[in-house]
Amino acid sequence: MSALPALALLPRRASPAELRALRDHVRAGAADRPGVYRMIAGDGEVVYVGKSKRLRTRLLSYFRASFPEDKGARIVREAADIEWDYVPSEFAALLAEMRLIKRFRPRLNVAMKRDARHFAFIKLTRGAAPKLLAVRAPSGDDSATYYGPFQGARRLEESLRELSDALGLRDCRLTQPVIYADQSEMFDGPPRTPGCIRLEIGRCLGPCAGACTAAAYAERVRLARAFLDGESDGPIEGLRAQMEASAGRLEFERAASLRDKLGRLEALREQFDRLRFAVESLSFQYRVAGADGDDRVYLIRRGRVRGEVAAPRSRAERRALAELSAAVFGGDEPRGARVPTHEIDELMLLSSWFRAHPGELTHTRPPTAR
Repeated sequence: MSALPALALLPRRASPAELRALRDHVRAGAADRPGVYRMIAGDGEVVYVGKSKRLRTRLLSYFRASFPEDKGARIVREAADIEWDYVPSEFAALLAEMRLIKRFRPRLNVAMKRDARHFAFIKLTRGAAPKLLAVRAPSGDDSATYYGPFQGARRLEESLRELSDALGLRDCRLTQPVIYADQSEMFDGPPRTPGCIRLEIGRCLGPCAGACTAAAYAERVRLARAFLDGESDGPIEGLRAQMEASAGRLEFERAASLRDKLGRLEALREQFDRLRFAVESLSFQYRVAGADGDDRVYLIRRGRVRGEVAAPRSRAERRALAELSAAVFGGDEPRGARVPTHEIDELMLLSSWFRAHPGELTHTRPPTAR
């Protein structure tokens, strides 16, 4: 790591002379090898985190911005100090950058982050009456359950609407009070008139209006989880049965509507099948060549790095790697497309890495577990 203690108290907006001093410091101390860096303000705030496979070249590029409004110029004007760490490879730099951003939440990374609108997630909320939501990105609510990522937010929203209708799950606001039928004795007053069209036409169980019990709604949530985890096709089978029954009664318009709904749910299931295959495929040992012979082996399971060691050079080191691999890959894990919130960023990063560098898959080997 390298730093510039003498300039630690520079003002937030660096002057031309101060920028020249920072540039000279980079020229004198930074090497052209993989690494991550932090731009630090005068009060110690980490305002930006970045990475590069040629660290010196990347840092010097900040001082060559053509216009003051350029991204690099705006970032370096905030910096009173620049710190960096070397890592063995570009892959290691990607991982380190992601983890530093999650740790420091630098405001310039957030402000300048490209909005990946083509990705979406399914969120199954917590609470007395969970509901399904299509969201652009996971929130900080680790208690919720997420599935994804998927491409096509609008199609995902349509599919979730059909799934909610098929199972009778609510789609009202999260703050809507929940009053189950088996709680009715706790409340006094006249009968409730829900005024909810989905309840009236039979597409919601009505947990806001005492129209179902807590157990009945919980069973529908269980069916939703089973469908999202790939364990059951209950919602699809139910729609297909309704479609066939409508066709048998010569209700062709209703049968056509049910056919469209069925198609959207089947498309959602196909997306889940592809996602599950992709996640399961990202389970292997991955050896990465490093600078100065610092090769590393990453143990990747379901798209997340579960272990990292120096590439073994002796029999004892190979034995230690085999033992670690057995520990990482030997235990049971939930299958399906469900991903813990805190691991989603890493799953997306690894998916993007191997999609952009398919040749790297030749450096992987199947996991070994004893």
